[in-house]
Amino acid sequence: MKIYLVGGAVRDYLLKINVKDKDWVVVGSDIKSMLKLGFKLVGKDFPVFLHPKTHEEYALARTEHKYGHGYKGFKYHATPTISLKEDLLRRDLTINAIAQDNLGNFYDPYNGLQDIKNRILKHVSSSFKEDPLRVLRVARFAAKLNYLNFKIHDKTLKLMKIMSNSGELSYLKPERIWKETYNALQSKHPQIYFKILKECNALSIILPEINKLYGIPAPLKWHPEIDTGIHTMLTLKIISQLTKNASTRFAALCHDIGKGLTPKELLPRHPGHGIAGIPLIKKLCKRLKIPNNIKKLAILAAKIHDIIHDIYNQKPEDILNIYNIIDAWRKPERVKQIALISEADARGRLTLELIEYKQGKYFINMYKFISKLNIKNIINNINLKGIDINKTIQNKRLKLLKCFLKSKY
Repeated sequence: MKIYLVGGAVRDYLLKINVKDKDWVVVGSDIKSMLKLGFKLVGKDFPVFLHPKTHEEYALARTEHKYGHGYKGFKYHATPTISLKEDLLRRDLTINAIAQDNLGNFYDPYNGLQDIKNRILKHVSSSFKEDPLRVLRVARFAAKLNYLNFKIHDKTLKLMKIMSNSGELSYLKPERIWKETYNALQSKHPQIYFKILKECNALSIILPEINKLYGIPAPLKWHPEIDTGIHTMLTLKIISQLTKNASTRFAALCHDIGKGLTPKELLPRHPGHGIAGIPLIKKLCKRLKIPNNIKKLAILAAKIHDIIHDIYNQKPEDILNIYNIIDAWRKPERVKQIALISEADARGRLTLELIEYKQGKYFINMYKFISKLNIKNIINNINLKGIDINKTIQNKRLKLLKCFLKSKY
């Protein structure tokens, strides 16, 4: 029995990226032998075990045969005779098909080391096309490793297009689509993920609401890039420079989603696109089973982002209502999230990437000023009960808001 470190741990070590999880492959063993050694079997689709002490994953070397649709349509073959080379052959990319033994020696039958040096994302073999999830995975790796100048090999991108056009992506489970998308949103350049999916014809299948934004015009005066799809990617690029929070990034991705519903006779204007986008966001989140807190923020961003641009001209009552709508008193983090999304929207335009967005800071500072109100004193007032307490709180918040506005003029 021989054990090798494989996959992402080897790749990230070679790229000097912090290794979070380690996966191991076991050659020359079987299920009974692993169980005797104290390993716990946890794999449902193939023999994967947890180490009795480290709890890291150990998988028996295996080959796979596709028999159905989707990423689960495989039968595996795992025996002590399966070689390391055979096991590595079934992996997606050459940079993920490198193994390392306990002495530090690398086993690289598919030239992954050279592709790491050349910064190339390249499929290991033609069996790549058997797993539709790999289209999303490669797009995610492109986003994750973009800062290291990794590019997808032309032949791999061509294969991804073939896979997208085959209809196989429609068999992917929503949870897997969201998992890959969420992980991509956590990368340094998440916009690359969506751009790659667009390029290989997968975006129209995975996220048709976002795909539909491409080709939708916007007024040249406000949007030098004109195309709403391009604007959305620029917005995602900017928000990713402002925050690492994936929920905020997703909300920024969806902020203009309603523009895809604008009647042609109204173009390039998009009156009411924020409200129009809410049903689309709900539909998207339901389909991909996106967590409710992420969905809620995306809905709020679509509804409010444009109002923040015009915050200086809003009435005190309307500004207070914004804080109430986003439930800022119980979820204060949303104030900054909305401010950053509006900033990303304003700067996510060609030639305007470096503008100073004062409205966001204004919106945040106003909230901080109002938050000085001592709510406990009001609640503990024995002369106030029920609805009177809420009215008193709202009136005092409004008074503070007006004081803030006066101090700025």
